[in-house]
Amino acid sequence: MTRLTVHDMPVPLQIDSEGVVRVGATRVTLDTVIRAYYDGCTAEEIVEQYPALSLADVHSAIAYCLTHSAEVDAYLQAREVEAESLHREVEGVCDQRGVRERLLARQAPRQGGS
Repeated sequence: MTRLTVHDMPVPLQIDSEGVVRVGATRVTLDTVIRAYYDGCTAEEIVEQYPALSLADVHSAIAYCLTHSAEVDAYLQAREVEAESLHREVEGVCDQRGVRERLLARQAPRQGGS
């Protein structure tokens, strides 16, 4: 009978200089992969959406997240808080109110003359 040797496998997650967790040797964030998975995507569908990822890395990342769910959930929550804070900061610098209306108003004379 052939024996199977079980090897330890490294988790394909890296933390970049900004503290963001990336999957494999890509720029795809763990947040992106896990949100897609929680939204019902299969690992294969995630790889279709993000071809830089390998199927093995996606499966590994998902397995890691399922095994360490409390820690990963806390990380995802912290990232969400950071994103909301950044969004408010950008809104404070760039007033987006009325942008759509101004753009539509600019287009109106062009469309009327054609």
